[in-house]
Amino acid sequence: MTGAPQLAMLGDGRRLHMHHGPIDLIVEAFGPPTEMVEAYRQAARAFDGLLQRLVDELAVLRTPMAGVPPFVAGPVARRMVRAVQRHRAVYVTPMAAVAGAVADEVLEAMVTGRVLDRAYVNDDGDIAIHLEPGQRFDVGLVSDIDAPALDGAAAIDWTMPIRGIATSGRSGRSLSLGIADSVTVLAADAAAADVAATLIANAVDIDSAAVTRAPAREVRDDTDLGDLPVVVAVGPLADAEIDAALAAGRLEAERMRRAGLIEGAVMGLRGRFSAIDGPAVIERRRAG
Repeated sequence: MTGAPQLAMLGDGRRLHMHHGPIDLIVEAFGPPTEMVEAYRQAARAFDGLLQRLVDELAVLRTPMAGVPPFVAGPVARRMVRAVQRHRAVYVTPMAAVAGAVADEVLEAMVTGRVLDRAYVNDDGDIAIHLEPGQRFDVGLVSDIDAPALDGAAAIDWTMPIRGIATSGRSGRSLSLGIADSVTVLAADAAAADVAATLIANAVDIDSAAVTRAPAREVRDDTDLGDLPVVVAVGPLADAEIDAALAAGRLEAERMRRAGLIEGAVMGLRGRFSAIDGPAVIERRRAG
């Protein structure tokens, strides 16, 4: 690993951008100016060395979960292991929770001892949020990561058991076993949302000649998915195929909600949607 963390305030003077290697964070706090300044300093201290600690344990973090959870030392790595442990019945590695766990760790460091109304850490779309009593966030939903447009919103207030939002799918930088354009999950924290979004996106799938797959290691040499067949292209789909794929994802999302693993989810494929609202109001602005 080379280079040092890069930190800079964005042009609006409110948001802090923190970048190091594959980690790219947008951080924002709301509260008294002096508290905001200290919160950003605390976030920066937490970010320093974070990537190296992950690299030091990368071999373990790329190993599928099974049985007794592995020992890891770093605080972000521990969050990752905790998040995926309840999903260990399927093939999943702690890397499925890395972005959300980074967001959770930096947010916790940022708000500790501070007087803030609200705060968030956005790790490339996986978001950890902090809300004091009486506060709320309105979160935009994007169904196609490669062609971002606002397709809906989730209203989250402080009384809801939601402090993490994550999005996964076959678009963007992720590899997926399924064909979802995107799956956004609301959960207790960002790490839990991150792994759940990955697994629900895997479940949005059908057996169709329109879907092209390849072993993950042939698509990306740094993947933790080994020879699992990931989706590399999706051709034209009939409406019935889209509905069947979304229904499969919905079944998995409902199972996770019943198990207490998530609070809500919305799945998008070719402009059609299926949602598990939970305690938050998820508004779809384009109907399926």
